[in-house]
Amino acid sequence: MKPLSGLRILEFDGLGPVTFAGMVLADLGADVLRLTRAAGAGAPVFADVGGEVLHRGRSSVAVNLKDTDDRERILDLIGAADGLIEGFRPGVMERLGLGPDVCAARNPRLVYGRVTGWGQTGPKAAEVGHDINYIALSGALHPMGEPDRPPRPPLNLIGDYGGGAMILVTGLLAGLIEARRTGAGRVVDAAMTDGSALLTSLFHALSGRGLWREERGANLLDGGAPFYRCFTCRDGRFVAVGALEPQFYSALLAGLGLSEAEAPQYDMANWPALHARLEAIFATRDRDDWAARFEGTDACVTPVLTLAEAPGHPHNAGRNTFTAGSPPQPSPAPRFAGSNPLPEPEGAVLSVAEALTRWSQGIRPTDSSVTEPQNLA
Repeated sequence: MKPLSGLRILEFDGLGPVTFAGMVLADLGADVLRLTRAAGAGAPVFADVGGEVLHRGRSSVAVNLKDTDDRERILDLIGAADGLIEGFRPGVMERLGLGPDVCAARNPRLVYGRVTGWGQTGPKAAEVGHDINYIALSGALHPMGEPDRPPRPPLNLIGDYGGGAMILVTGLLAGLIEARRTGAGRVVDAAMTDGSALLTSLFHALSGRGLWREERGANLLDGGAPFYRCFTCRDGRFVAVGALEPQFYSALLAGLGLSEAEAPQYDMANWPALHARLEAIFATRDRDDWAARFEGTDACVTPVLTLAEAPGHPHNAGRNTFTAGSPPQPSPAPRFAGSNPLPEPEGAVLSVAEALTRWSQGIRPTDSSVTEPQNLA
């Protein structure tokens, strides 16, 4: 049995953080039911992108949110749910007659999770935007990339997923714990600007002590340190070096054939020269040669794997970090002793009546007739 078994979550289908949050909650055992848009109800652009992975572990019900009868059926589901997650712009759920007050009247214990870019309040709350805009405003984007080029977006990992979905999941679970204790639900306002700003806490602390500069590539963790960055190898592939502590740096130098006398670690005035020297050394061997040379040492040197390569690495295969399929997909995380690490497949398309029946009978929403995928080995 998984940790969230028995919890019932309604997911109003969307993009980005809501979809990812629904996947994480389902991976942890919650009975997550996706409310998708009925044919002709205006499905969002890219609605099915990544669905074979991101929609795993939960069934769906097609509804028209603007239809009065469907809204009443949705409220029936809300009455049986523990939590709800949605990612519409502020005010949309209220205009649909499904805002927090209406839902709380039907189910006072409901935890109502909302995730948006700018949050439910604030001068920009009603504006559109994307991950790159939210992390730009929060300060999280500026330190990314090379010092002589514009900041480079770190995919959509920091805004959509780290600062959005995972903060939403954290808030929802906190609200569910409180609801069990008090009998009263909560509204969770997860803003990607807030969440991505939270992720920069360490760098604000370092800046306050004069240990972080605004310039990119001038600091310990942004590629400024020659012992914490990536290097190009002879074959055009890369290794990642993370030898922060002195003992790990010593192991790095030993593997490179250098002495600490000729390459002092924290002589920052010498860092540009040390960058150039390490670049020249790493360019003399292929990536996998360096990986083999440092395997089993404390140098903190690893190959930079592509998305296609990562599932086949012995460590990832040994932990079943990825599950076989087309495409391979990351397995649920974190792990819990005694729980199956395999993701469940996407479930069937249900009617509201079928979904309510399954919930009343304690049946998980996934279709048990679908064959479970196998771990990569």
